Amino acid sequence: MKYSIRHITTYRYSEAVSLSQNHARLSPQHTGQQNCLNSRIEVFPKPAFQDSFDDHFDNKVTVFELFSSHKEMKVVATSEVEILPSSQQGSLSFQIPWEKVRDSLAKPRDPDATKAALFALPTPLTQPSPEMREYAMQSFSSGMPILDGCQHLINRIFDEFTFDASFSTISTPISTVFAHKRGVCQDFAHFTLACIRSLGLAAKYVSGYIETIPPPGQEKLEGADATHAWISVFVPSAGWIEYDPTNNLQPSDQHVTLATGRDFADITPIKGVMYGGGTQTLDVAVDMKRLEQAI
Repeated sequence: MKYSIRHITTYRYSEAVSLSQNHARLSPQHTGQQNCLNSRIEVFPKPAFQDSFDDHFDNKVTVFELFSSHKEMKVVATSEVEILPSSQQGSLSFQIPWEKVRDSLAKPRDPDATKAALFALPTPLTQPSPEMREYAMQSFSSGMPILDGCQHLINRIFDEFTFDASFSTISTPISTVFAHKRGVCQDFAHFTLACIRSLGLAAKYVSGYIETIPPPGQEKLEGADATHAWISVFVPSAGWIEYDPTNNLQPSDQHVTLATGRDFADITPIKGVMYGGGTQTLDVAVDMKRLEQAI
């Protein structure tokens, strides 16, 4: 499956900005299940400097600086991505008891487990409470295969939590999300990470896109798509297995991975510093279109 993606981020300022320095993580990853065929990031007004590097989590970061006075900045990321078939998702051959995975991460003996152990540690956005660990333990009973435990946890979050776009912001703690059982995909991903990491298991935060399909007979609206968030869990010999708690499924050919990290703070799409600007407004529009493939 191939997709073209156009992600437009527009900042408007009440006062002129004299200097702006930014990092953008808007180039889709290359993974075992995904090829980024091409990717381009354009900034308006044209930056005085623009370059890129790979960060600690293998995400491509575009760095740019604007030295000219401006009251609007637009960042346009255009990509073409191919999603490849996956033979790993949900495979019964990787049904290892979760305690065995936990123990292998506590004392890693191979490079994969050593790298994954970082993602078993809590972060400020995924700090678990005793109540969250107790919630997770309801899905991970003694001897439970890790994939069965993950799926059971995802099922419960989907059934018990309500998607509410007006409930939270990026600063809403997961304790509040848990108390009210409401939030958005980012909240559900962070809460799931807190639960899984509270058990000593390793899991990543994944940002990206999900294909949205309009109702029958209706055309897809331009700019109506949005970024999405889900998680991936480390399983020895299998690698990273993805779960989408917002939609209660394992991502396949309708999810495009943009970046991965310990939580959202690691992979904010655009962040930086500026001089001036006053108050600002932010507008984000995403178009994800399926491309026709030759037979």
